[in-house]
Amino acid sequence: MPYVVSDGKIEPQVFTEEDVMQKLKDDNIKFLDLQFTGLFGKFHHVTISANMFKKDDFLNGLPKIDGSSIRGFTEIQESDLLVRPDPSTYATIPWIEKDATARLICDILSGGEKRQQFSRDPRGIAKKAQNYVSEHGFDVSYWGPEVEFFVFDKLHFNTLTPYHGQSYEITSKEAPWSADGLGYTLKLKEGYLPSAPGDTLMDYRNECVDILSNNFGIICDAHHHEVATAGQCEIDIRYDTLVNAADSVQSYKYIVKNVAKKHNMIATMMPKPIALDNGSGMHVNISLWKDDKNLFFNKEDTYAEMSQDALYFGGGILEHASSLATIVAPSTNSYRRLVPGYEAPVYIAWSTGNRSAIIRIPAHYKGEKFSHMKRLEFRAPDPSCNPYLAFSAIIAAGLDGIKKKISIGAPVDEDIFKMSESKRREHGIKQLPHSLLEAAELLNNDRNFLKPIFDDVVIDKIIDHAIEEYNEIAIRPHPHEFYLYADI
Repeated sequence: MPYVVSDGKIEPQVFTEEDVMQKLKDDNIKFLDLQFTGLFGKFHHVTISANMFKKDDFLNGLPKIDGSSIRGFTEIQESDLLVRPDPSTYATIPWIEKDATARLICDILSGGEKRQQFSRDPRGIAKKAQNYVSEHGFDVSYWGPEVEFFVFDKLHFNTLTPYHGQSYEITSKEAPWSADGLGYTLKLKEGYLPSAPGDTLMDYRNECVDILSNNFGIICDAHHHEVATAGQCEIDIRYDTLVNAADSVQSYKYIVKNVAKKHNMIATMMPKPIALDNGSGMHVNISLWKDDKNLFFNKEDTYAEMSQDALYFGGGILEHASSLATIVAPSTNSYRRLVPGYEAPVYIAWSTGNRSAIIRIPAHYKGEKFSHMKRLEFRAPDPSCNPYLAFSAIIAAGLDGIKKKISIGAPVDEDIFKMSESKRREHGIKQLPHSLLEAAELLNNDRNFLKPIFDDVVIDKIIDHAIEEYNEIAIRPHPHEFYLYADI
C-alpha cells in the first residue's frame, strides 16, 4: 500500500480498482508490468499493453503463466497459473522513459474454474500468516525491515569453466584496493557513516529514496553508508503490516538494483560478498497490536518494558532460531556472514542494547510516551531471503512461543563474541547453524511450528532447494583451498 506525506503526517493512499483504471488514463500509461515473486524470492514479471487491461482482470486474473518454468512452483502437467493484480500496489516506473509504464504486484492463482490462491505463492502464504495473527486475537502485526545491500562499480565472476579457473573481481572506488580512490577509500570494517568524499553514494541513495517515496509510496526515514567498505548501503523504510512490508522489501530491491544499473553500477543483496569485512543483514522489527495499543509494551517491566506476550514471542523465535535460519538466511553465502567477529548475530540469545545477540530490544525510547515504538528486533535475517516467507516463518515461531508459553530465558548483556566457549555453555547459549545444509536438516526435524501457515509441500521444497544450493558449492573447490592444500 502506498503512503503520502502531507504537512508532516503520513497517510495511506488506498488505490481501488476504479482508481487504477483512471490513473492508467491520467498518467498516459502505455504498458502495465505485472510483477510477482517466486518461491525462492526471485522477482518475476510479465508486461501487457495498458489498453488491453480490464477492470475484471482484478477479479479473474490474467494471463496464463507457465508455473513449471518458475522454480518451486509446479510440474509440467499442472503448469497453467494466473496472475491477479492488487490495485493497492500501483506505481509508475520512472527509469523506463520511452514508454510510460506502471506496475502492479500480483497474487498467483491456480488455473481452472475455481481460480484459488496458489498454495506455493509466497504472497499468498504471507496473507495466510496475516490471517493467522488475527486468529490469535491480535488486530495486526507491524514489520520494520532494515535492508542492507552493496553497490559496486563493477562485478565480474567466472565459475562456468571450472577446469580453466574460477574467479570473481569486485571494483569499487570506495574500496582500499581501488586504483582510483584518490586517497579517500574506506578501510575494511570502517565504513559506518563516513561523510563525503569517502561516501560516494549519497546521490545514488537520494535518487532511490526519491523513487521509493514519490513513485512507489514507500516512506523512507533515513539512508546512510554501512560498516563495510566498497559501497555498503542502508535505506530505512517505514514499518507496515506483514504483506505490505514484504511488498515494500521486494519493491526496494527492485528499485535499488535498477537505479544502480542506470548509473552503470550493480547493487547486490548477496549477504557477504567481501572477505574479511562485514556482511549485509536485514534486521526485522516486529510488534503485535490490538485496539490501537502496542501489546509488546509493558511499563512494569523494569528491564526492557516488554509484555509477557512479547517475551513469549521472543522465546518462540529463540526456540526455533536454528530451523528458521533456512528461511531467513537461505543462501550458502548467508553462512559466510553468520560467523563471529563481523557484528553478525550468530548466538541464540536476547538482550536490550547487545548487538551480539540475535534478538535485541531497541532501547532508544523508554516510557509510556514511546509505547508505540516498543518492538522486538530479530537480527538473523539477511536480504537474500524471500520477505514473504521470512515474515511468515517469524510470525509462526513467535505465535508458537505465545501459544506454548515458551520462556525467552535470561537476557545476556555482555559481548557474547568475547565470552569463552565454556562461559557460553554455562549461559546455555547456542550458535546458529554453520551452514545451509545444517540449517535445512534442522528445519526438517523442526517443522511443525510452521504448519499452521506453510504446508508440507512448501517446506519440503524449501529444504530440497537449500540442499541443492549447498551441493552446488560443495562440489567445487574454493580458490583459497589451493593456497592451503596444493603443496600437500
